[in-house]
Amino acid sequence: MIFIEWMRQGIEAGFCGPPVCSTHDGIPTTVFEDEDFADGDPCIHVVRLYEDDSVKDAVESNHSPSVWRNIYVAR
Repeated sequence: MIFIEWMRQGIEAGFCGPPVCSTHDGIPTTVFEDEDFADGDPCIHVVRLYEDDSVKDAVESNHSPSVWRNIYVAR
């Protein structure tokens, strides 16, 4: 299975939405989460899609949570 097939399967199954740019499109939220930003601090999970291994390495060098939150490293 190639990546686009895997992504399509996840979207069709309702596991995730399509990839969007948080910079230009904003973070996909509910109205409740939008309201919670004013009153609190909602946690919205983000999955970064890498163009290639060099981008993955660069992100992991610059963003430590991308390393220590990786639940698949321990497997």
